[in-house]
Amino acid sequence: MLKIFNSIKNKKEKFISIKKKNVNIYVCGVTVYDLCHIGHGRTFVFFDIMIRYLIYFGYKINYVRNITDFDDKIINKSNKKKISIKNLTNSMILKMKEDFNNLNLLKPNKEPLVTDNIQNIIELILKLLKNKNAYINYKGDILFSIKTYNNYGHFFKKNKINILKNSNKIDFVLWKKSKINEPGWLSPWGIGRPGWHIECSTICNKYLGNKIDIHGGGQDLIFPHHENEIAQSQCIFKNNKINYWVHVGMLMIDNDKMSKSKNNDLKIRTLLNNYNNEIIRYFLLSRHYRKPLIYKINSLNKYTNILKFMYKSLQNTNPNIKILLGNTFKNRFFEAINDDFNIPESFSVLLSLSKEINNLKNKQSSKVHNFAARLRQLAGILGLLKNDPNDFLKKINGYSSKINDKNFFYYKYIDKINKIRNYYRINKKWKLADKMRKKLNKLNIRIEDNINNTNLYKK
Repeated sequence: MLKIFNSIKNKKEKFISIKKKNVNIYVCGVTVYDLCHIGHGRTFVFFDIMIRYLIYFGYKINYVRNITDFDDKIINKSNKKKISIKNLTNSMILKMKEDFNNLNLLKPNKEPLVTDNIQNIIELILKLLKNKNAYINYKGDILFSIKTYNNYGHFFKKNKINILKNSNKIDFVLWKKSKINEPGWLSPWGIGRPGWHIECSTICNKYLGNKIDIHGGGQDLIFPHHENEIAQSQCIFKNNKINYWVHVGMLMIDNDKMSKSKNNDLKIRTLLNNYNNEIIRYFLLSRHYRKPLIYKINSLNKYTNILKFMYKSLQNTNPNIKILLGNTFKNRFFEAINDDFNIPESFSVLLSLSKEINNLKNKQSSKVHNFAARLRQLAGILGLLKNDPNDFLKKINGYSSKINDKNFFYYKYIDKINKIRNYYRINKKWKLADKMRKKLNKLNIRIEDNINNTNLYKK
């Protein structure tokens, strides 16, 4: 029986779908003003695993993930780049889909744009105004009144009293009036644009209705975004029901939060340029989804070696054989996943299977093919071991690409080591130069010296 940690109740609960063998899932999507970073990757890879697992057990999935294609960040970015909002968002949506496809993510059933749902948003705001849950402030913006919703603070029950005492300070925007020359839509309150929170309530209800099994996103969305979603949705629909709230932990860069100002927001496509998508997927799932995951310079080297080990165990085995063996590994694998998607524990089962396959190979046992088939089956649920072993190992043992992307967040570190090495070489300090070479080798970098320059390649 699958158990999921329900963020709103702060405990694990047995998963029971509202409708038998049908699951509605809504995940808050990307604001498309820039390329997707690996924090996005972690969130959406996890929900990809959740959906694959439910499909494996025969559930019919209705998965909706919205796209925010209009907000202040998008407006500012389009002004900075001197291109239209539509051109910017179209370009970013295309690149987002490329990245997600290259990560082997299953596509949502629906991926609605905010800009295609403006009229629906306006209709819901009108209901909130009519019900006295919203008001127009002195700027002409429409705000949700926290004090009109007595149950505000679902995710923060201990701080509920303090929240309500300061409710006027955290009333949130439903509709923002446009300034002169700012873009927007005509509404009963003039030209403006929707607030972020009302977008998800609108799209969620329009495409999934009032009864939703799972609503998810990153942990950074719990407050205020999801708290505000609940408040406005309950005030509009009354019988709105979301059974499980699921939140994925933050991805940190060297123990620090990713930030553009810190120049450490590592893009998905940067990693994809240097690593196979299964290696990235393995890394993003390597820690329990609710815990923070830390990315360091050589983080993916470990998972490269693990996948190489698994693929080597699959070499010279029959991929099409029928599985004829006990369920020991299968039961252990499902036991781990059923415990709130303990994927790191399920990985240990896959490694045990790989070791058993190697033992059987050494014994020249005919059972090896059955164990290999089981490994493929279980790993496939996680979107892994989908490649031909020989093809995968050939690519991994080569060098995927030259390191020449200066936006690659540790490029400067590698480049600095190489410049020091070249300085020592010019001055014929060979021992020191060799020390720098070894440093680069530890970072999984191959060096190619030419007459006039040095090229660096990712192994």
